[in-house]
Amino acid sequence: MHEQNAAMTISLRPATEADARTVSRLFDTSFRDTFGGNYPPDELNAFLAGFDDEYYRRAIASTDSAILLGLLAGTVSGYCFLGRQALPVTSDRPWWVLGQLYLLQPAKGTGMADALLEWAVSESRLRGMEELYLTVWINNPRARRLYERHGFVECGKYPYRVGSVTDDDRIMRLAL
Repeated sequence: MHEQNAAMTISLRPATEADARTVSRLFDTSFRDTFGGNYPPDELNAFLAGFDDEYYRRAIASTDSAILLGLLAGTVSGYCFLGRQALPVTSDRPWWVLGQLYLLQPAKGTGMADALLEWAVSESRLRGMEELYLTVWINNPRARRLYERHGFVECGKYPYRVGSVTDDDRIMRLAL
């Protein structure tokens, strides 16, 4: 457990299949809050529909992925999702992708993102991974600073599509 202060207790726990709806809603809310204005509404809705309860239920049940929840004062307020994901990466070493790390607004600035990222690194090592990759939008300086603070370095570009919009994302890598 990580704490910022007594009033803002952060705890972490693995997601269970019963959490699939919570994770789906958290992703939808956080993605809309952070990036929603970048896309036509109908295209954003279609994109987010692909991350429904069933998507997260399958991910939670898979032995090839892991989802950890971050709770702020007992309420699920963030999560991170590790696993296999297609990226234009060439490596002979075992690697995983930190595919999602999202927080609701009240959790930002509490230390929850650091706690989730520390777990992602630790869990990847436990699973025998030697590298951890992620993608981050070039215009998300807060997230880029978080990842750089934890040792990730930019190693490529990644076109991330939401409907007809292609974002300029960067691939970042951490040697484990």
